[in-house]
Amino acid sequence: MPAKIYWIAAPYNYRVLRLTGHIRIVNDPVELVPLLITFNNAHFKEIYDLLNKTWMTEDELCQHLSMDGVCKCLLILKKGNLIEEQWRMPEPGKTPVKEFRATYNKFRANFQCNFTDLSDLIYIAISNDENLRNLVEKVEEELQSGNTSINDIARKFGVSPVYIKGLAKRIPHLDVKGQGLVLLDRSQ
Repeated sequence: MPAKIYWIAAPYNYRVLRLTGHIRIVNDPVELVPLLITFNNAHFKEIYDLLNKTWMTEDELCQHLSMDGVCKCLLILKKGNLIEEQWRMPEPGKTPVKEFRATYNKFRANFQCNFTDLSDLIYIAISNDENLRNLVEKVEEELQSGNTSINDIARKFGVSPVYIKGLAKRIPHLDVKGQGLVLLDRSQ
């Protein structure tokens, strides 16, 4: 089936976007967390919808939506591998800026997990519970003291390793690397 071609209107610099049908295949239930965060927040969903149409810079997104939180949304979308970025060629004498677009327009889940893990991941993604904040602070303290093992941290706080991985996917400055957690540079 040939790819569809759309012409994008003036606010998007008359750029042509080719929808090639990339499919986001989720093999690990933890990867649901960035998806649920994005589509549970009306502003994040609007950003994703815009990026699904064309390449846009962070400033263009801020101007179009007139809201704060675009940077946080872009971090969550990057962690979920839902967007790609490239440098936009500037006009002579100006500096290049990063522009973003959605990578996928289809979704397929290919995993099996127990309901306890699934309920934990949904809770982590959509909850604003103070207990989550407290646990994140304790996990950060563990990381700063040198304990990066997901299994050790999970055992210490009486939760599953999937729960800890889900927290890392939710928090912009935490990430999972192999069997451990890492603190990311908050300026990224």
